[in-house]
Amino acid sequence: MTSTPAGPATSTPPNPVRRTIAITVGVLVVLVIAFFAFAGLYTDWQWYRQLGFDGVLVTQWTARVVMFLVGFAAMALPVFAAIQLAYRLRPVYARLSSQLDHYQEVVEPLRRLAMWGIPVFFGFFAGFAASAQWETVWLWANGVSTGQKDPQFGLDTGFYLFQMPFYSVVLGFASAVLLICLLVTVVVSYLYGSVRVGQRELRISKAARIQLAIVAALYLAVQAVSLWLDQYKTLTTQGERFTGASYVDVNAVIPGLAILSVAAAIVAALFIVTAIIGRWRFPLIGTALLIVSSLVVGVAYPWAVSQFQVAPNLETYEAPYVERNLEATKFAYGIDGLEKTPYEAVTTAEQGQLRADADTTASIRIMDPAIIGPTVRQLEQYRSYYQFQNPLDVDRYEIDGKTQDAVVSVRELNLDQLGNAQSWYNNTLVYTHGYGVVAAKGNERTDDGNPVFLERGIPTAGDLTQNEEYEPRIYFGESSPPYSIVGAPEGSDPVELDYPRGEDGADQTRTTFAGDGGPNIGNPFNRLLYALKFQSTDILFSDGINEESQILYDRNPRDRVQKVAPYLELDSDPYPSVVDGRVVWIIDGYTLSNNYPYSSIVSLRDAISDTTNTQPRVALDDVNYIRNSVKATVDAYDGSVTLYAWDDQDPLLQAWQKIYPSTLKPVSEMSGDLMSHVRYPTDLFKVQRAMLGTYHVDDAQSFIRRDNAWRTPQDPVTPANLQPPYYLTMQMPGQDQPSFSMFTSFIPASVGDDERNVLLGYLAVDSNAGSEAGKKGEDYGTLRMLEIGADVSVPGPGQVQNEFRSNASVAREVNLLQQGQSDVLNGNLLTLPVGGGLLYVQPVFVQASSGTQLPQLRKILVSFGKQVAFEDTLQQALDKLFGGDSGATAGDDGTTPTPSATPGATPSPEPTDGTSTPPAGVGDETARLLQEAREVMLARDDAMQKGDWAAYGEQDERLTNIIDRLIQLDGE
Repeated sequence: MTSTPAGPATSTPPNPVRRTIAITVGVLVVLVIAFFAFAGLYTDWQWYRQLGFDGVLVTQWTARVVMFLVGFAAMALPVFAAIQLAYRLRPVYARLSSQLDHYQEVVEPLRRLAMWGIPVFFGFFAGFAASAQWETVWLWANGVSTGQKDPQFGLDTGFYLFQMPFYSVVLGFASAVLLICLLVTVVVSYLYGSVRVGQRELRISKAARIQLAIVAALYLAVQAVSLWLDQYKTLTTQGERFTGASYVDVNAVIPGLAILSVAAAIVAALFIVTAIIGRWRFPLIGTALLIVSSLVVGVAYPWAVSQFQVAPNLETYEAPYVERNLEATKFAYGIDGLEKTPYEAVTTAEQGQLRADADTTASIRIMDPAIIGPTVRQLEQYRSYYQFQNPLDVDRYEIDGKTQDAVVSVRELNLDQLGNAQSWYNNTLVYTHGYGVVAAKGNERTDDGNPVFLERGIPTAGDLTQNEEYEPRIYFGESSPPYSIVGAPEGSDPVELDYPRGEDGADQTRTTFAGDGGPNIGNPFNRLLYALKFQSTDILFSDGINEESQILYDRNPRDRVQKVAPYLELDSDPYPSVVDGRVVWIIDGYTLSNNYPYSSIVSLRDAISDTTNTQPRVALDDVNYIRNSVKATVDAYDGSVTLYAWDDQDPLLQAWQKIYPSTLKPVSEMSGDLMSHVRYPTDLFKVQRAMLGTYHVDDAQSFIRRDNAWRTPQDPVTPANLQPPYYLTMQMPGQDQPSFSMFTSFIPASVGDDERNVLLGYLAVDSNAGSEAGKKGEDYGTLRMLEIGADVSVPGPGQVQNEFRSNASVAREVNLLQQGQSDVLNGNLLTLPVGGGLLYVQPVFVQASSGTQLPQLRKILVSFGKQVAFEDTLQQALDKLFGGDSGATAGDDGTTPTPSATPGATPSPEPTDGTSTPPAGVGDETARLLQEAREVMLARDDAMQKGDWAAYGEQDERLTNIIDRLIQLDGE
């Protein structure tokens, strides 16, 4: 009992003015927050509507709202019912302890608030959790049949892709709801005397017993269903050796889960019995037995089968299940159509050996897109506020009826270089776009080692833009400003800087954007909303904005595609192409899953990580199913996005098309010009090569033994990362003619640093989609594997790079190139199956150590077997390597390197196997000096390794004197 003191009340009545002010301020705060939220939603809708993808946003909003309401109701209503029942069925005359009396005194004033607030609190959390799972629910509702059956249960694989994830979410949600209901029932029953603990005795009223028993029975029933579903999850679970149900899973785990599921259902029935007869003994004993059974059937028995039956006879018992894994994995990663060819590679170079591979040799790329970026920038930047992506991209164009591999980039803005000229006006209204594509031949060089351009200049000119309707302006790119405001009424003076050159001696040419690239902000309401979005008062008050103004934002092509197709994982390498007179970005999109039965799981992040992409970001990391289901384009001028259903047989894409109808176009609507620039996607190829390191085998025994496991070699130039795959036009053994392809190589898998860097496999994929409108090339996507015989040791990339570095003749010339404050840069090491063996080609560039850095091609390293040549041009290097006449013509044939391109030039070395014998024709004095230089270099390197810098300086000075003497002899 409580009492209140007698006497008059001393509290003062609330001040009505303060109360009115407080309410007004609260309402204003709510309105401001609501307006900001509305501004965000409205501007998003404007962006999607302008692109024609507003249905995507509406679908997402609708789905999230529906799932929030469902989740809120599914949690709040049961919790509210549990609290109400526990309270209303409380014993009226229960004798409570003094402690409970105290609890009730505290709780009672807040009882009504708690009875409504607790369900609402949990309901909000459940609603947000449910809204985050809307894609899983929508995929379940729109799932399709795949026509493929799993080998264990005979279910359509669509069950695992669409239904099983949904059932898992529902069961997990139901378990959470029932646990919370059980918790609140116990708390309320205890507070109001329905459950009493005291004097070593637990008393539960009949009403509380019925409620608790029913909730417990429902929870166990859900667990029974969950255990039953776990049987199917074994087919997608990563095991010790492979993904999928193994012998132990099929013969111990799956039967055990079925037994436990039935046992849980029986215990749930026992709780219902308790609700009726009031005896807790049977369900409690049943629960204890269920726990013991789970340990025996779910843990001990599978362990015993694994240790005493399977481990001693691994191949015998696991072979059938490994076969399942091999078949499913190859299908899920699209490597089931791999064409394998034994390749007995020769390692000796003979005259005329490349004659049969002349077309491939002519297309060998010597311009490394990862190195020549600074050169392109210096030659084509024109103004500091322009920039090019680094590395450049690789594409191909038809020039005079022949396919030409090219390295390409677009000239984009770099507003940071405006310096003091930066202002909101300049950054937003004047400097709005980049200008033009720059493209260079991949297989040619100028005499001074620079790229041979196909397209260059401002205004742009070249072989790629002869179309009179060509649009060179780049409003949407990978480095575009966060937002720009463009557009003006017809007849207005242009404000936007087009390019820094004008007619009749003018310094600049200006333009006005004439496309439909962004939402209109000509009216005050839209200006206010976008001022809030970008937190800029300039948008609100600038005189540079007119009734025709558009605001361009979210301009990165990858971001635009991701927003309109959120179900796709996008390739990390978008690339620009000139297509039908327009510059467009081409982006590959993937549908992914980690629920394909029996397919092994791979880390997507690890698989696509290499020198070109050291820290990839992915939405879904562990995957076991991938399809290049969509090809997307983004127009660089107006930002329009087009999605093409590249793989319309993909069940995931079919489901997403039902969720987002009318967002995809069929392949039949792709133009021939666009088709000619579509290529096999880089990230997909990386994932496939990661899997083929193990899954190139066809029999279970070899897979289990791991007696022929491969891996991708480290990049020989930057060994901390994997070597990336490269695009080249080449002819694989078995092909009728060269085709634009992508390749990679394999060396033996090893643990730790104990590796053998020899080639075991060479993989190429046909990346040419053809040039016929709406029709894929017949061979596009064909994977071809050369399995190199073990009887001949073919050096791998790391071994070849080491040979280049340790070769005395090469080292001597490299040291000469490094004189005069110069850096030597090794380009990409290309591997080509030509001449019956494997040819390595590596361009060597030289740039200044400091100041203006302009990498220029100086030399070409080539290797075949154990033989090496190092010449000024690829043509010279191949001829030298193959006995004076390779039988083929390289792209740089006819190039005459200028003297400046080969500073300190000395006679080129003959093909060598790594010995230090001087080249033929070198005089006695030159030979003596070369030998002395070699000894000095070794001594200098030894001093550097020991940290003896005094000795290092002394040897370096000796080397400089020797080189000076060699130059004098060369001049004589």
